[in-house]
Amino acid sequence: MTMPAQQLKQFLNQNEINYLIIQHSPAFTAQGIAEAAHVSGRYFAKTVMVSLDAHLALAAIPAMRQVDLPRLARAVGAKQAVLASESQFQDRFPGCELGAMPPFGNLFGMETYVSRDLSQAQEIAFNAGLQSEVMLLAWRDYLRLVKPKVLDF
Repeated sequence: MTMPAQQLKQFLNQNEINYLIIQHSPAFTAQGIAEAAHVSGRYFAKTVMVSLDAHLALAAIPAMRQVDLPRLARAVGAKQAVLASESQFQDRFPGCELGAMPPFGNLFGMETYVSRDLSQAQEIAFNAGLQSEVMLLAWRDYLRLVKPKVLDF
């Protein structure tokens, strides 16, 4: 188990949250992971690292979508939104496989923005630190624990 996955499971257990771990063969795109885990791409949250006016933030969007950076910048009141480079965030998620960061910015000291599209489902699924492990939990629990800003972007 990776450090982020362990930290995340500990956090969920401490808060008495029910969750499901789905092991699957390694996949490297959000849509591929959703398919491998037999989870709808509509509620599989792809974690995208963004730089908003040079501050790192985490954006979570449905697997089949792309972040609309200008729209995100407007929604959060930033002058500029760009995709963060790997070198900007790789140290923030020790033990986490690249592209498998869970959408829990609160555990990693950064703001979390979630696409309103993800709030339409009862559950949210996401990578839990590995390209071969998906975590599934109730949307209301995710909202309560992470307190993300839910926006249209």
